[in-house]
Amino acid sequence: MIVADKKPVEEIIGYVKDHEKILVLGCNECVTVCEAGGKKEVGILASSLRMYFANQGRDIVVDERTLERQCDHEYLEEIRDIADQYDAIISIACGVGIQFTAEKYHSIPVYPGVNTCFLGVTEQRGLWTERCQACGNCILAYTGGICPVSRCAKRIMNGPCGGSSKGSCEINKDLDCAWQLIIDRLKAINRIDLYEKMFDIKDWSTDRAGGPRKVVREDVQI
Repeated sequence: MIVADKKPVEEIIGYVKDHEKILVLGCNECVTVCEAGGKKEVGILASSLRMYFANQGRDIVVDERTLERQCDHEYLEEIRDIADQYDAIISIACGVGIQFTAEKYHSIPVYPGVNTCFLGVTEQRGLWTERCQACGNCILAYTGGICPVSRCAKRIMNGPCGGSSKGSCEINKDLDCAWQLIIDRLKAINRIDLYEKMFDIKDWSTDRAGGPRKVVREDVQI
């Protein structure tokens, strides 16, 4: 899932302090799971803004809405009839949802309410860790399902490096060495032979080096 973290309310206030009618717009998907941008967080942020403006002696409208997703046209269309009532939207979806909302409602300022962090997993409540950098050329079939791009601090494609010690990364001793994890996993599934595979220099054009990416599926296009 996409993992995000809430922005400080003081920063958000700085964005919207000159506006009169504000819509706080949440997303019911990834940011809900990581407790950064769902219906509950919409309510908390909206209440914080109302209290701030009330203390300033200003009668500012702060409304709340949570969409199923902000990364699909059909769900963003749900606010088509009300969007023009506001002179600012605070989106607490991920960066994708924030941008798509801004594209759909390009005459209204759309401000971010979260910082989008990474693609990750929920290890336990309140703890999310990175697992994927969406590099566009997945090699997990050869590395035991453990990604060296996202989990090795040096993003080494043929490891481990000479600095790891006792299974820990030399950059941060609290991190497991990704390549030690890969080796242990390959042993566990009786595929240590895959460790001998040498990867070519990473083609970063499938990552971000080639600009914004797209996936085209002609078989599902209408």
